[in-house]
Amino acid sequence: MYCELFQLTEPPFRLTPDPQFLFASKQHSRAKAYMESTIWLADGFVVITGEIGAGKTTLIESFLAELPEDILLAHISQTQLTPVEFLQALLVEFGFKPFRKRKVELLAMIKDFMIEQYAAGKKILLIIDEAQNLSRKVLEEVRLLSGLEAQKEKLLRIILAGQPELSRKLDSPRLQQLTQRVRLRFHLSALSKRETHEYITHRLNVAGAKGRKIFTDAACDMAFRYAGGVPRLVNVICDTAMLCAFAEEQTTVDETTVKAAAEELQWVEFSERMSEQERNELTGEYGPVNAAVARFDVLFQDQLVAELNLKVGRAIIGRTPDNDLQIRSKFISRHHAQIVSDRNRSVVEDLNSTNGVFIKSKRVKHHELADGDVIQLGEHKLLYRDMRSTLAARVRQQELDDDDDDADDDELDQDADEAEAAVGEEK
Repeated sequence: MYCELFQLTEPPFRLTPDPQFLFASKQHSRAKAYMESTIWLADGFVVITGEIGAGKTTLIESFLAELPEDILLAHISQTQLTPVEFLQALLVEFGFKPFRKRKVELLAMIKDFMIEQYAAGKKILLIIDEAQNLSRKVLEEVRLLSGLEAQKEKLLRIILAGQPELSRKLDSPRLQQLTQRVRLRFHLSALSKRETHEYITHRLNVAGAKGRKIFTDAACDMAFRYAGGVPRLVNVICDTAMLCAFAEEQTTVDETTVKAAAEELQWVEFSERMSEQERNELTGEYGPVNAAVARFDVLFQDQLVAELNLKVGRAIIGRTPDNDLQIRSKFISRHHAQIVSDRNRSVVEDLNSTNGVFIKSKRVKHHELADGDVIQLGEHKLLYRDMRSTLAARVRQQELDDDDDDADDDELDQDADEAEAAVGEEK
C-alpha cells in the first residue's frame, strides 16, 4: 500500500519470517553460529531460547536456507505430541508413512534409516521449533535418539528452539541426563536501543530504501520505547507508523507518527504493558534482572587479570571474542564452558572442551558452584563469589524503606485530613 510513496520494492516490516530480512545482531550471529556447529560437530546438540517475537523462527529459516546438500533435515514445529506421535512425525519428515506401527517398530525404523544414511555419507539434522511444548516423555525420546551411534559417532544432530520455558524445563532434575547431552545453549534477548535503530534501518534497506533515512532517530527511539526491542513488536509498530505516514502523505516517519501508531494500536509504553507476573520475573527475588547475582575473579599466576559479573541467564567462556569472557590461551577452547545462573544458584557446564574444566583437581562436566569455589581452566583460575545474600538483604532493606515511606505518607495524609477538618470546624 505505502511502498510506492516510500519508493520501496516490498513492505519492510512483514511479520512472516523471511531469511533475507534477518538482522545479524551480535547475539543473532552467535546463535546462528551455534546452530551451524551442529553440522560440523559429530555430537551437535544445541538449544536456542528466546522470548516470543525474538526472531527464533527467522533465524531458523536463514539457517535452513544455507544447509549443505549432504544434510537430511527433519523440521518439526507441531510439538503438542505424545511420544508415539513424535516418532511418527519424525519418520514422516523422512518420507515414511508409519501410522499403524507400534513404538518398538517406529524406533527400529528410525535407527535402520539413520544407519543407512550414515553409510551413504549423509548427516541427519532434527530441528524442533516451539520445543517448550514438548512433554517430559517426548523429551526423553529426544534424549534416547541423541544417543544413537555408529562407529562411535552420533547418528543424529539436534537443535531445540523455544521460549524461555524450555530452559526452565531442561533445568529440572528429571531431565538432567538430557541436559548433559546438550553441547551449547543460547538465549536470544530483546534488542538494545542502538540495535533497534540498526534493525529498522536494515529492514528498510533490504526493502529498497538504499540508505535513505525514512525513520528519524527520534522515531526509532519512540519505536523502541513502545516495542521494548522485541523484533516482532518493532515490526508491528513500524508498519503501522508507515501506514499513518501514508495516510498523511508524509515520506518521512517522525516521532509524532510513531506515537500516533501506538495510539492506533492502543499500546502503552513497553515497560508499562508488562503484567505484574512479568515484572516479578524480570525483577526477581534478588533485585533487577541486570543486577549481578555472582561474579568471577579471573586469576593468572595468582594475579587478578579480569572480572566477570554473572547475571540471571548464561555466560559463555572461551578463547574467541564472541564469548562473554574471553581468555586468550592455547589451553582454552573456542567455546570452553558456560555458566548458567538463576535466582538460587550458578552451574558451570563443560562445552566439550579439549582440556576440560577442573574443580579441586577433579574434571567436571556439570557442577553447582558454591561461594569460594575455584575453577581451573588451563593456566587460569576463576574464583567464584556468590552475591545473592547481599542482594537479597538489599532488596529487603529497600522494602522496609518503602514501607517506612508509605507510613510517613499515611501520617502526612492523616495530618492533612485533621487540619482540613479543623478548618471546617472553625468556619
